[in-house]
Amino acid sequence: MSRFILSAFADEIDSNLDTQMDVLDAHDIKHIEMRGVNGKLLVHYTLEEVKEIKRKLDDRGFKLSAIGSPLGKIGITDEFEPHLELFKHTLEIAKLMECKYIRMFSFYIPKGEDPSNYRDEVMSRWQSFADAAEGSGVILLHENESGIYGDTPERCLDLMKTLNRPHVRAIFDFANFVQCNAKNYPEGYELLQDYIEYIHIKDALYSNHRVVPAGEGDGNVAEILKVLHERDFEGFLSLEPHLWGYSDFSSLEPGDPGYELEESEAKRFAVAVKALNKIIKTIVS
Repeated sequence: MSRFILSAFADEIDSNLDTQMDVLDAHDIKHIEMRGVNGKLLVHYTLEEVKEIKRKLDDRGFKLSAIGSPLGKIGITDEFEPHLELFKHTLEIAKLMECKYIRMFSFYIPKGEDPSNYRDEVMSRWQSFADAAEGSGVILLHENESGIYGDTPERCLDLMKTLNRPHVRAIFDFANFVQCNAKNYPEGYELLQDYIEYIHIKDALYSNHRVVPAGEGDGNVAEILKVLHERDFEGFLSLEPHLWGYSDFSSLEPGDPGYELEESEAKRFAVAVKALNKIIKTIVS
């Protein structure tokens, strides 16, 4: 039987950790994909500072689903060694946080150039990441993102098959593939199905690449979650709404978390949660 565990990029709600946890509590979500906390990226905190963040999470019963790192989100021609050192620091953070996953990327390709020209360098850098993480118990999750080497399903598959490491797995981000004009289903999903470990929940439109609540775009969110459910997927669905400026709150009803709020990121988050829960309810009923 499948088990979908909800998590969220809580820095899209607010920069303050206490506010993040307050809002997530209202939605019965107890996991965070921690990217930014208290105005700074988690990976830029010292290990002593991380211990204090962990204490606050523990006090409220929260855990990290993943570290939402920016690793691999630099140019492929940028200097790599300082970035590798940041990765090693992030591995130590993951251990302190008792966190199994680090979200990562496969480097921005110079605009207008053929990604294949940089393939070997991408693979070499990721081999260095994988080597450094060997035996740590941490799984490196590659996120498909516009403009990086792995922005299409085909190049994501190339990365997975070339590395062929059990601790290197794939995130499936519906909106990011749409924004690259890739087809999520069945094509993209079927290419990557054996490597998908983690899901980012956001949707988007092909027409203007605008991000919308799950199920309102062209990302085939419901279709793919249904297949994952049928395959007994057990793992995280991490809400990354990207609904800045979104102003349609008509889906919220009296009694829903966020209904009474003024227009805010917390209220937009409530729209995102309700859209996802509506899909899940349809799938598992």
